[in-house]
Amino acid sequence: MKIAQVTPYEYPYPGGVTEHVFHLDHCFREWGHEVKIIAPVSEDVTGVPENVIGISKGIVSIPFGGSVSRVTLSPSIYRPIKRLLREERFDVIHLHEPLTPTLALFVLRHARTVTVGTFHAYRERPITAVETLGPLLQPLMDKLDARICVSEAARDLVSHYFPGNYLIIPNGIDVQRFGGSHVRPVERFRDGRPTILFVGRLEKRKGFRYLMRAFPYVVESIPDARLIVVGAYEKEDKEPFVRYARMHRLSSVKFVGRVSGEEVPRYYKTCDLFCAPSTGFESFGIVLLEAMAAGKPIVATDIPGYRSVLTNGQEGLLVEPENEHALAEAIIWLLQNPAAGQEMAERGRRTAARYNWPIIARQILDLYERLIQQKADTQTHA
Repeated sequence: MKIAQVTPYEYPYPGGVTEHVFHLDHCFREWGHEVKIIAPVSEDVTGVPENVIGISKGIVSIPFGGSVSRVTLSPSIYRPIKRLLREERFDVIHLHEPLTPTLALFVLRHARTVTVGTFHAYRERPITAVETLGPLLQPLMDKLDARICVSEAARDLVSHYFPGNYLIIPNGIDVQRFGGSHVRPVERFRDGRPTILFVGRLEKRKGFRYLMRAFPYVVESIPDARLIVVGAYEKEDKEPFVRYARMHRLSSVKFVGRVSGEEVPRYYKTCDLFCAPSTGFESFGIVLLEAMAAGKPIVATDIPGYRSVLTNGQEGLLVEPENEHALAEAIIWLLQNPAAGQEMAERGRRTAARYNWPIIARQILDLYERLIQQKADTQTHA
């Protein structure tokens, strides 16, 4: 089968959609299929996989959903996309965030084969652009042979604007990468201190400021507690938090910053619990699954995207968003009750196993095959 994976976001720029596409690509090619990734790629980026068809024109950074996305807005790619699809003759085109300008929209406009769309995003507030352009986008939505959402939260968002049938096929997790016996803790933090881990950008929606405000209460109850902060953030992003830590004499907050993909699992292995204090805009709790696969209990905020993978009191604790006191209370309780935390960690491992990427990718591949067969049957009887 010849498969196109289309992402509107710059590849391989870090992000949930990029990770999703990467793992589908890996599974499908391992099973003998031909896969091409069509994505924006800046001209100065090196080390791009050979099966990536890069679109370099008009790449800009735009704010969306409390984050910043790198997409192409160039109308000049319209004809090249048409020519590309005609030459490649894909059996199936899988578009991720198919209504994101302009790459995904142009691919969908020119597609003449089986098309599948996956909707990843979630946000609480209305999307003005979609409300305004809905009637113009509806014909493109109607071209999709199947619509996938990674969670009920994502489905609630897109179905509000475009009612219809949506399959729930969640994000996956590389269980072996995070939970394998080969993963070793980070040596410099192997000192027995109770350790909390945060992984993510220091964007407002990630809610890190509430974890920072919670940490003095944690240290008050557990003086040797430590907070490790890992993520793709810049120096200016962390400066306000560094000042806060100095002001409150929180020398046990360690800003590690960006680490390699190989190093991330080691930090999960190092911690005693993982904290995800996001305020919203999360369609799916992929970082929660990473922590579960690593065998760690979790304290997370009670938002729709996190509720889709974590049950309060089972794999961890869910607390009210934007509430540093609730965060501190949950963290302290878990650190002071290690037996309960271990039980949650074991349940988390079992939960994560259900999301292993080959299981998720097989569901999607089975969908492709059904749609191709349905289209062939329709053409036969036409």
